[in-house]
Amino acid sequence: MTEPKVKRTFVFIGGQDLFRAAKEAFGYNYPNYDIKLLSERICSIKGWTLSEVYFYTGIPDSQDNSFWHNFWSKKLSYMGRTGIKLFSRSLRYHNEETKCLSCGKIFTTLVGHEKGVDIRIALDIIRFAQEKVYDVALIFSQDQDLSEVAEEVRRIAIEQNRWIKVASAFPASPTCKNKRGIDKTDWVKIDRQTYDSCIDPNDYR
Repeated sequence: MTEPKVKRTFVFIGGQDLFRAAKEAFGYNYPNYDIKLLSERICSIKGWTLSEVYFYTGIPDSQDNSFWHNFWSKKLSYMGRTGIKLFSRSLRYHNEETKCLSCGKIFTTLVGHEKGVDIRIALDIIRFAQEKVYDVALIFSQDQDLSEVAEEVRRIAIEQNRWIKVASAFPASPTCKNKRGIDKTDWVKIDRQTYDSCIDPNDYR
């Protein structure tokens, strides 16, 4: 299989996963990334040609959390105007119990979880590989469930007799507990200097 000179790259981003990773790595307390700029920067560093950016996230309903609902509504509106393809779902909430280590008391908090986001990412990566529209799938995630997707893309590449790369990008710093990208992919570690050069100047809070 011949490696193409121009490597058409589709970027797939789990918005909540990227936020949590950036929070752990760099201490940011809200999603302050400029997705298009960050995708362009990583592709430029790797010598890939950015073709499309797909962004996926869960959003709380306005009655559950009006602050974050409004934040994501504004941020997604801006992102859509820059040409990013968007996929969003309402967060589903349930009570989660945590035990205080110092006093032993049990506290109950309402926690939101995404439903269907990871499945949508997996389906899109596989579908676009089958359609032969990218040479590189760059996934902003550390979700090991997606290692099976990388395996499937490798199988598709063999069937199509063509070169395809799957890479996972993630913020990295000495404070991170999770220092691994997705298994069976090329890992692209995002340092603080690179991340900070791609911060969205708009504060949607």
